[in-house]
Amino acid sequence: MSDSFVHLHLHTEFSLLDGMIRTKDLAKRAAELGMPAVAMTDHG
Repeated sequence: MSDSFVHLHLHTEFSLLDGMIRTKDLAKRAAELGMPAVAMTDHG
């Protein structure tokens, strides 16, 4: 994956009924993929 790719729409476990990933797991996976950042767009 490109080292400049960043997800700009992402819901975590804090978006009830809409997101599943835990923030620690998200950070770990983004680092594994070489992403410099992610944008968490939780709601609720």
